[in-house]
Amino acid sequence: MYTLYFSPGACSINPQIVLREAGLPFELVKVDLRAKKLPDGGSYLDVNPKGYVPALRLPDGSVLTENVVMVQYLADQAPDAQLAPANGTLERLRLAELLVFITTELHKGMGPFYNPLASAELKASLTERLGLRWGYLETTLGEKPFLVGDRFGLADAYAFYVMRAWQRVHKQTLPAKLAAYYARLAERPSVKASLEAEGLTA
Repeated sequence: MYTLYFSPGACSINPQIVLREAGLPFELVKVDLRAKKLPDGGSYLDVNPKGYVPALRLPDGSVLTENVVMVQYLADQAPDAQLAPANGTLERLRLAELLVFITTELHKGMGPFYNPLASAELKASLTERLGLRWGYLETTLGEKPFLVGDRFGLADAYAFYVMRAWQRVHKQTLPAKLAAYYARLAERPSVKASLEAEGLTA
């Protein structure tokens, strides 16, 4: 049994989607991020000293943090789900490139929008810069149903989170092709179940 520590609406929905796609058994533990508390009153910092979600407790009791690491680990535990190319291949490196792009340029690129002290000028500049990043993601998608081809994979789960945050949290629009892609992802059973578990909608 895996344990995923999450907060509703946070990027922890990414590994939750992957766990469901992989068919791995897991339980969810909701974290009070402001207080750094667990439901039983314990300190979340004892689980993840970084203080943010997600964190994934493995069956052996060890804990992984950072989205890009944990989702690749999960994909390797369920190779039949074909969520990632095999380790040691160029295709796996290309996937890693895409995951790092999503986490650094899109996910973290939106970070200043959460800062109430960020000026309107800064936000406008960031919106313009992120527009170029969304353009790259749109180009990567091309005419494919998913980012890496014909099958849903790790990059799609992470892309769903960042696209949702861009639209729902920051009230921004996506390029038309990405908006259609997002709508398709929102219909997947794993995505629907993850949103429902967190009390969210697409």
